[in-house]
Amino acid sequence: MPAVVDERLLVGNETGDDASVVQLSDDIAIVQSLDFFMPIVDDPETFGRIAATNSISDIYAMGATPVSALAILGFPVKKLPAEVARLIMLGGAKVCAEIGIPISGGHSIDDPEPKFGLSVTGVVHPDAFWRNSTGQVGDKLVLTKPLGSGALGSAVKGGRLGADHPDYQTLVNTMCTLNRSAAAAGRAVGVHAVTDVTGFGLLGHLTEMAVGSGLGARIWTQSLPVLPSARSMLAAGVQPGAIGRNLSFFACNFEDNVSDVDRALVADPQTSGGLLMAVSPKKVDALCAALRSEGALAASVVGELVSSPGLVVC
Repeated sequence: MPAVVDERLLVGNETGDDASVVQLSDDIAIVQSLDFFMPIVDDPETFGRIAATNSISDIYAMGATPVSALAILGFPVKKLPAEVARLIMLGGAKVCAEIGIPISGGHSIDDPEPKFGLSVTGVVHPDAFWRNSTGQVGDKLVLTKPLGSGALGSAVKGGRLGADHPDYQTLVNTMCTLNRSAAAAGRAVGVHAVTDVTGFGLLGHLTEMAVGSGLGARIWTQSLPVLPSARSMLAAGVQPGAIGRNLSFFACNFEDNVSDVDRALVADPQTSGGLLMAVSPKKVDALCAALRSEGALAASVVGELVSSPGLVVC
């Protein structure tokens, strides 16, 4: 993208952050993000819920408060009944209603494959937003949702994880859980840097955080929170193609004790994943306690930022 020079633009595309931040006044900045994707489950309302939750996550990852959303819908009008589109939109609207924001409009097109998502606007004080590039040496890395949604999503598509399986419902519940409570815990305790873990996997999004901060990082695989059945699916070869792409694109050093499954797990693309927070070692216990108090799905210390460049998985 062409470089943008504008004194009002506080966060652009320089470090691959989760959203842009534009200052409007001395005490208000708007945070904007857009995300959409194709269905990963068959039920249209559930798909709408997942897509909306995923879109809103970028606003929470910036430490901001969502205030409005616009819908983006691609729909095969000659292949599927309009009722399916209504249910997709209903799922998204229910998520927005849960946090008290309107879907105030949007745009739809005739598309061979269904696609849905939101463009979300949030607000934050110009001095209070989070970035993915402001970590500090020694920061502990805390993850607020379990990993494995990419592998399990592939299992759903491949017919190996049906809607009647309890692990399917756990997967759906995880993807439909907003990062609102995790963000509240981070604001209450104070963190240095935040991102959400989505398509690039833990490996990719942590790389962006470390490189943006001018640091390196370590991931401790024994501490990773993992969705039920995710490791067994990965071991059975049920892996989304993005795992290989993420491993190829994001350079890292795997120590000898790291299994093939854990190598795949750290690169597994997440849908509506958790927040990854870099926090001072002095505050890490307080952050984990606050996350548990807020009801976050995980409060796992999965690594640290270090002074030497590069990413090590051990």
